Parts: sequence; structure tokens; C-alpha cells
Amino acid sequence: MPELLDRLRRPQLPRHILPYSLQGRLILLMAIGVLLTQLAGNVIWAAQRRAEARDEARTAAQHLAHSASSAVRFFLSLPPNYRPLIIQQFREMGGTRFLVNINRAPIPVRALAGQELTDAVLAQLRATLKEDLPNTPDLRIAFAWPEQLAVDDDGTMLADLPETWTQHIMLARPAPVLLIQVELDPGHWLYLATLMPNPYFLESGNPLTHDRLLLQALSLAAVLLVTVLVVRWITRPLAALSEAATAFGKGENPPALPETGSREFVTTARAFQDMRERIQRYMEDRERLFVSISHDLRTPIMRLKLRTELLDDDELRNEFHDDLDELDMMVKGALQTVKDSDIHENATEVRLDALLGRMVRDAQLAGHEVTFAPSGLTVTAKPLALKRAIGNLLNNGLHYGERVELAVREKDHNIEIVVRDHGPGVPEEALASLAQPYVRLEHGRNQNGSGMGLGLSIARGIVQAHGGELLLGNAPGGGFQATIVLPGGVFSPG
Repeated sequence: MPELLDRLRRPQLPRHILPYSLQGRLILLMAIGVLLTQLAGNVIWAAQRRAEARDEARTAAQHLAHSASSAVRFFLSLPPNYRPLIIQQFREMGGTRFLVNINRAPIPVRALAGQELTDAVLAQLRATLKEDLPNTPDLRIAFAWPEQLAVDDDGTMLADLPETWTQHIMLARPAPVLLIQVELDPGHWLYLATLMPNPYFLESGNPLTHDRLLLQALSLAAVLLVTVLVVRWITRPLAALSEAATAFGKGENPPALPETGSREFVTTARAFQDMRERIQRYMEDRERLFVSISHDLRTPIMRLKLRTELLDDDELRNEFHDDLDELDMMVKGALQTVKDSDIHENATEVRLDALLGRMVRDAQLAGHEVTFAPSGLTVTAKPLALKRAIGNLLNNGLHYGERVELAVREKDHNIEIVVRDHGPGVPEEALASLAQPYVRLEHGRNQNGSGMGLGLSIARGIVQAHGGELLLGNAPGGGFQATIVLPGGVFSPG
């Protein structure tokens, strides 16, 4: 009980999630392993790359802040009326690292939304500028896109300026512009606009770019393709072994397995071949044994019957006859148990309506009440063997029930042949041993004194030889029900 409770508590994957084949499961596990490996690698690499990008951006911001501090100190050293002249000279020279302007008030900026890298750069810039310019009364720093950036009090946009003024800022692919505005004195704000040393530094903060994701997807596809090929190469010998075992179990004679491949498969193939040869020898020995038994036992029984005829005592002669008849029936029953489940014939397509219809008509002519509804279904099977199995079930139903119902249906890609009688049924505790040889219940001995208890055992052997299953149980509403379940597809039993 504790072990059962442990199994119930232990989480289990639903069976329908996992593929049924070994090849499918190996491919799924390999794919999950590769995905988890790539995910873990990307997470570690992305964390390291973000840290490196943050350190690089802070270092660049520190150098840029020192340059901006030098520019601010330079303009602070100039008289206010000289500042526009210097700015004009810068512009005529083709511009400097900074786009410079003097405004009466700070220009409103539509700043970039807060990002990890921009916040780190702005914090480093502010700290360095405060350190370099401790007496600066007011300082404003922000990042903005160039097409949304104004440069003066009149609302002139950066994109409206001459190209020679903005050639160091306006790139073919837009990059965020760093804007530093410092109050030099009341009514004079120094406007400095520039790019980071790496204009596209924000992209380094997102390592999982489209190009990298595409590369990861291509590498995953290549790994999965190799995995599929390797798994198929590994499992192909196992599939051949499974097919050989299935064919041999059906009585066919499959070709010998090739002794190529891994050492484990070669060892398994040799063991299977040895097992098949031993079983084949056993089957041949069994055939010879039962032929010998049939001859060796029936001959003395017949001699004893002839000798009993010479007895003068009629009562004694009759007792000898009864004992010999019982012995003869026991020998025939033992032989029938083996031989009837091994009828040598080829499998063919059997029309169940025709087969069952003839059996029903024979039973009805004998005075029994049997009902059957045609189904139009066919099954690939050994006709005589299948007829023997159904006949045994039908005879049981006629012996022990008032009437019998036959039905054929298709369920879950299988063919089911149901034989139900309207008799007393079977005790539940007896169902497990009902199909064993020589097992007879009390009411069975009363109803059919000549039976040997072999009918269900023979039927089960025939059904199993067809790759099917015989289900025994009490029918809903009373009576006993036997169901033959056969594969519905093309099937060739041995």
C-alpha cells in the first residue's frame, strides 16, 4: 500500500504527450535537450553581453562628459558677446564633435523612454559633469531621436539645419542623439548635441537580435536534422528485430537478421536467432511427440476394447467399455487442445456475414434460438481456425443459455465478434480461470456432461494466434458474453 501511494503522489507525464515509438521519444528528448542547452547558453551569454555593454557605455559616457565639460568651461571663459562668433566659426569650419548653440532657455526635449543602457549612460554623464563642473547652476541631459529634436528658441529642427553643420550627427540610419544643456549665466543656455562613440550602443543592450535568433533557429534545425538521421540509424535495427519477432510469433518464417550495426544489436540478433531455432526445434519435436502419443495410446486402447468383447460377464464388460471410452476421450481432448489452436492454413479475407450466417442457420435447423444482424464487415484471418473458435463459443452459449445473440461491430480500428447467451452467467471469481484447459463450473457439468472444458481454451489459443484477444465476462442484463477482438487492418497470421 505505501508503494502504491508513492506512485500516486509521484507526478507522471500523461501518456498521450509522449510519442509511442522509441524513435519519436529519442527525437523528442534530443530536441528538448538541445532547446534547453541553447536557452541556458543564450541566457548566460546575454547576461554577460549586457554587462559588457553597460560597462562600455559607462566608460564612453565618462569620456564624453569630460569633453562636454571642457566645452562648457571654454564658453564660460568667453564674454557673452563673443560666444555667437565662436559658434559661427565652428559652423564654417565644418562643425566639431558637438553641435553648439546658445539659447535663452532650455529647449524642451521628447526624451527616449527609459531603458537600462540610457539610464546608465545618463547617470554616468550627470555624475561626471557634476564632478567636473561643481558650480554649474543648472544641467539638463537627455537622449532624443534626431527627427524629433529642436535646436533653438524659434523651434528650428535639427533636420532643417545645413548638412555641413550636422554631418557628425545625422547618419544614414538614425541614432539617438545626446543633448546636454547647461546654464552659463541667466538667459544664456549652452546647447550641446552629439552622438555616443558607438552611435548604435542601444542595440548592444539587446543581444538577441533578429540575426542571432535566425542563426540560432538554423543551428537548431541542423542539429535536429542530424538527430533525426542518427536516431533513425540507431532504431532501424530495432524495428527490424521487432518485425522479425512479430512475424515469428505469427508462425511465419522471416529472414535472418543481418549481423551488422552496434555490438549490442549484433548480440541481440544472435540471441534472437538462437531462440528462434530452439523454439522451432521444440515445435517440431512437439509435432512428432503428439503423433507418437496418438499412435501409441490409441492402439492399446483399441486392443483392450477388442479383448473386453471376450468377457462373459456383461456388467464387467460394460464397465471396461466405459473406462476405455473415458480414456479415449481424454486422449482426444489432450491432442485437440494442442492441434486445434495450430490449424495449418493460409490467412485470407473472410466475410463475416457469410461465415456467421451459415453457423446460425445450422444452429437454427437444430432447434436452437440464435439471432444475428449482418454487419458487412470483413477480417483477414484463417477461415477454418476462426470458424472453430466462434463455433466453440456458440456451442457453449447453446448449452448454457436459453438463446444466443451474435453481433459484429467495428471499434477502435478492431473487429469485435460478440457471442452472448441468456443463461445464468458465471460467478465473478471464476472468470479469471474460465479459459484454462479442463476448467468446468458446477452448472456446466450439469448442463453438458460430455464436455471436457477445452472449448474456451481452444478458442483463446486460436484468437491469440491471430494477434487478437478473447474477452470473457457477464453481459449487462444477465447472461454470459464472450468477445473476440481481431485487428481490423490487413493481417496475416501464421
